[in-house]
Amino acid sequence: MKELRTMINNTSLTKTQKMIAKYVLDNSADACFMTSTEIAMKLGVSESSVIRFSRSLGYDGFMDFQKNLRKDYQDKVLSISSSITVPSQRIAKRAKLTNTADYINRHFKNAAKNLENALTSNSSTAFEEAADIIVASRHKYITASRGNSSLGDYFLLYLKHMVPNVESTSSAAISPIDHLCNISKDDCLIVFSFPRYSSEDKICAQMAREADAKIIVVADKPSALLAEYATVLLTAPVDSNAFFNCMTAPQFVTEALLETISHKARGIEKRLKKIDKYLGELGNY
Repeated sequence: MKELRTMINNTSLTKTQKMIAKYVLDNSADACFMTSTEIAMKLGVSESSVIRFSRSLGYDGFMDFQKNLRKDYQDKVLSISSSITVPSQRIAKRAKLTNTADYINRHFKNAAKNLENALTSNSSTAFEEAADIIVASRHKYITASRGNSSLGDYFLLYLKHMVPNVESTSSAAISPIDHLCNISKDDCLIVFSFPRYSSEDKICAQMAREADAKIIVVADKPSALLAEYATVLLTAPVDSNAFFNCMTAPQFVTEALLETISHKARGIEKRLKKIDKYLGELGNY
């Protein structure tokens, strides 16, 4: 898929063709088994547009394009796209894909593929821009719900070690709306959003945008629910063979962003020494 992505990036496409390209890249596991008519109906475009898209990439037609797309899919480890969000549907899909028992090796290959995609899809400039926004913002709000909360908590802990005024919007007693009621244009919101997407996270993004605050979105793909709200978008696929997401790539992106921030923030050593002093008194060594 990396070769196809490069080919698309190096080809001059129309607006409609870019929409088809985006769908194929985001849903390659499904697209390689769909007819040109099915893709056209899915996107609300003409079948001839799908065929012209294939030819614009240098293929004889859609069948030739699909043949190469299927080969690429078969060369990869079988995985379930994050576009299938319902756990029970993911289990059913897995049953159709394979009946072999090499679970760990398949999971490793999926994780490695996701990690490679995260590395190639995000520029160092995007990390730098996101880090600059976070360091410069007065208050930093972190939003992550359900299965994404582990990323939010991880980011919260280490960001607090580097910069002041960091706050999570997750609390048993207070809603995210209460947390964000004072957000302003001088602040920023960092959102970790992966399928199944949360309407609560979307409300947080809406509040931040209405306040003219900067928004850093870490999501699975450019067409993710909250991508449109992003001042800076960082992507990390979560495809897996399980009914749950593979979070290896999102964890990498989270760590890479923290690493970038650590080179820009001031006073980290002093803050860490203070933390260690009192953690030592609690018996944490």
